[in-house]
Amino acid sequence: MKKTSVSRHVIMPDILRISRYEKAPEYGPKILFFSGGTALTQTSRVLKKFTHNSIHLVTPFDSGGSSAILRKAFDMPAIGDMRSRMMALADESISGSPEIFQLFAFRLPQNAKKKELLGQLESMANGKDARVAAIKNPMRRLIRTHLSMFLEHMPVGFDLKGASIGNLILAAGYLNHRHQLDPVIFMFSKLVNVLGQVTPIVNDTMHLAVKLENGEMVYGQHMITGKEVEGLTSPIKEFFLVDSLKKPVKAQANLQKKKKKMINEADLICYPPGSFYSSLLANLLPKGVGSAVAETKCPKIYAPSLGQDPERIGLSLDQTIFKLLETLKNDVGIDCPASSLLTHVFIDSENGDNLKSATKARLKAEGIDIIDTRLVSPHTAPYYDPQLLVMALLSLT
Repeated sequence: MKKTSVSRHVIMPDILRISRYEKAPEYGPKILFFSGGTALTQTSRVLKKFTHNSIHLVTPFDSGGSSAILRKAFDMPAIGDMRSRMMALADESISGSPEIFQLFAFRLPQNAKKKELLGQLESMANGKDARVAAIKNPMRRLIRTHLSMFLEHMPVGFDLKGASIGNLILAAGYLNHRHQLDPVIFMFSKLVNVLGQVTPIVNDTMHLAVKLENGEMVYGQHMITGKEVEGLTSPIKEFFLVDSLKKPVKAQANLQKKKKKMINEADLICYPPGSFYSSLLANLLPKGVGSAVAETKCPKIYAPSLGQDPERIGLSLDQTIFKLLETLKNDVGIDCPASSLLTHVFIDSENGDNLKSATKARLKAEGIDIIDTRLVSPHTAPYYDPQLLVMALLSLT
């Protein structure tokens, strides 16, 4: 269905509009986020009170933490961020599935011995563990089947310390569905009654890579973020995908038609806070993303990350706006008007960072509006207040 663009005066925050969404979240707007990581966890928990139709396109390229262990064992996309986002959007009320929610959020102990961990997982698979026994059939049977399948395929020496049960179930589903991630995510979403839609931007088993200004090549998301290893020592010059970490070769992922449709049907597109390269720009690398965004007639908001981001070495807040546009134009073409890719930039000049006068003038000339509104509160400073951020986004729908 073709959308038409309608201009209206916006009140920030639009309390009447927000109140209407809160009364009937099942009819709430389709706010689409390009993101990964945990930066949107609290925002997602607030968002589901106002809309059950949000769309979260999540990067499957992570290579750190528990995802790294699963990726190495089964040559699969990263699933940790998707599981985390689904848990944030899950219905935690009694009308949802609290027992399943608790099981999927459970992690095996970090300090237990290998034999004890294996015994606990086997107890879950055979239904004797109290967490699994509390779940009613047919869901219990489905969960047991997937845990048994994981045990069957688990490589010798697989490290179960701190393993997320939700991740293990997802991994088993991936193996059972001919290495297709979408049907597994759909099943998981139904199990925990996700109040929104979470899906990988692509299903490819690729990895992130960067070329630094000093000429150094860095391969793997975990080597870029500065969280698991020492941070980058030089600014990023080039950001791209590779087919593997063993013998990395530059690769190209392609946006599926159904993901393109999700973008085209969005009521608002948000480039949210989070790790700038590995969480945000990583979702914009697949071919077709920039074009899909340009085709979509809706507000397109950038809420820049506040505080320190190790990935943004040598890149100012102002420069992130133009790097975002550059990444999108790499797909759609340099002649695409910037306002087709980005319509508004959020800032809170009183409590967060402000933009330079030259940046404001350039954005205005490009047809991009700056919305300077309260987004940071005393108890969340220097970061966004999730409630204020959600209210600002809803006001523009």
